[in-house]
Amino acid sequence: MKCWLSFLLVIIVFVILNACGVDNDEGSDSEDTSLSGKENEGNTRDEVVPISVELKNGEGEKVGTADLEQQFSGVVIKIKASNLSPGKHGFHIHEKGVCEEPDFKSAGDHFNPTDVSHGEQEDGPHAGDLPNLQVGEDGTVETDITTEKVTLKSGEENSLIGSDGTTLIIHEKADDHKSQPSGDAGDRSACGVISHGS
Repeated sequence: MKCWLSFLLVIIVFVILNACGVDNDEGSDSEDTSLSGKENEGNTRDEVVPISVELKNGEGEKVGTADLEQQFSGVVIKIKASNLSPGKHGFHIHEKGVCEEPDFKSAGDHFNPTDVSHGEQEDGPHAGDLPNLQVGEDGTVETDITTEKVTLKSGEENSLIGSDGTTLIIHEKADDHKSQPSGDAGDRSACGVISHGS
């Protein structure tokens, strides 16, 4: 009789421990799913929509496109352009959503919501400062740039969807990332509106 009771107790303990183990596993799965959900919060397609920008030169001719997409690492800018002069060209986000030909001065200065210095300075760079574009001998460039300093989410201080809008500008020369206020990058060769001012 005692043997049967002992055997029964062992089975009951085994079943209880097994059940606890299953519960713990299920809890782990549930937690993982929750974390995945959190990673995707605020980045649904209906909340942060990718933006396609058409780049035109001072004569109004299309020279390229830039696709902007919000990702967890920042805003990814995929640019593809042609009919540019070979070499390095300054590439920036400017503070106004207007591209008036031929000089594009209507786009204002670099996007700089935190009022800091340009380039490689102690209090820099501007939110709109981007790496130079390296244009090939055939006048084309195709590259991806990721910037953590801006967002496509509206309502943020560094949002590219503000009341004044924003633009992308390609300059005729390289940005030295030191000269103030814009890196001595020369004239504005191409412009594209990211968002219009309200």
